[in-house]
Amino acid sequence: MFKMISSPHTHSGKLTARVMFWVILAMIPAIILQIYYFGFGVLIQSALAIGLALLLEWSVSLLRKRPALSDISDFSVILTALILAVAIPPYAPYWIILIGTFCAVILGKHVYGGLGQNPFNPAMVGYVVLLVSFPLQMTTWMPPIALLAEPPTFHDAALLIFSGLTSDGFSLHQLTASIDGITQATPLDTVRTFYSSASSCITDAICSEAAFYELTNLPIFTQNGWDFAQGWWQINLAFLLGGIFLILKKVIHWQIPVAMLGSFTLLSLLTELFGNGAHLTAPAQLFSGAMMFGAFFIATDPVTSSITPRGKLVFGVLVGSLLYLIRFYGNYPDGVAFAILLSNICVPLIDHYTRPRVAGHRK
Repeated sequence: MFKMISSPHTHSGKLTARVMFWVILAMIPAIILQIYYFGFGVLIQSALAIGLALLLEWSVSLLRKRPALSDISDFSVILTALILAVAIPPYAPYWIILIGTFCAVILGKHVYGGLGQNPFNPAMVGYVVLLVSFPLQMTTWMPPIALLAEPPTFHDAALLIFSGLTSDGFSLHQLTASIDGITQATPLDTVRTFYSSASSCITDAICSEAAFYELTNLPIFTQNGWDFAQGWWQINLAFLLGGIFLILKKVIHWQIPVAMLGSFTLLSLLTELFGNGAHLTAPAQLFSGAMMFGAFFIATDPVTSSITPRGKLVFGVLVGSLLYLIRFYGNYPDGVAFAILLSNICVPLIDHYTRPRVAGHRK
């Protein structure tokens, strides 16, 4: 009476290329803001990363005797390259993004068998390799270009990336010297330096209140929540709005970002209540660094995150907890990449203990 066919009986319509396209589209507002605040270096780094990523994907597909055009057309390698390009300093030397892209595509993806087989987020693999290997280049960030006496043009941005000097012969350090050397780190680096100095100055009579006043009133750094750092919280807000868009489009699920941000916020509030106060407030933490970027665009990677509903919550809590430990007690001021990679290791175990019970099965 009935035609017997094998499952699945329906298709969600979520093709890989379509999912990747929506994620890239949701990143565009934040990328535009990055260009507005930090200059054209973001565009140049993105172009370099995407170009090399496509070349590597094509080459590996040919070596594996796979349809190269099909592998490239799913946009996954473009998204990986774009995430990595957005994560690194806009004016890092060109070889930084090339090494990172190679590690992301080859070591983070294809050594495991390609898309769907990789246990770690490829972009974060490339980022961590760069951060551990080249800490100076990876922590040299340009302050908002509105603070510079002569903001670099597109031509100067390209020269800075490829030669280290502008057309007038200025290096990145010289361009920012008129503001303050500390602005070459991210605001999270500045905060860590400030509070470390504050704790040491408790018994050091050399430190003066004037020095602290000067530090905390830099254009890129104030201690009051929303004005914490010019450009940074706006970019995080753009990533938040892009993430909400992806949830509404059902491209990603809400469990991971909500669990990650919720667990981090809870631990941060507890630290504010019972700690020594030598940290940023919870709102400032949430809208600084790569918090929103990591919560909505990196941790939600369907290949390297948990696939069960309860597992997504556990995974998100694990990422948020590890991020809290790294930011508050570790040596790295941000730590999103490390928290996500460490959580990726636990995904098989999480899925094993959170998978739904099969109908008719009893414990």
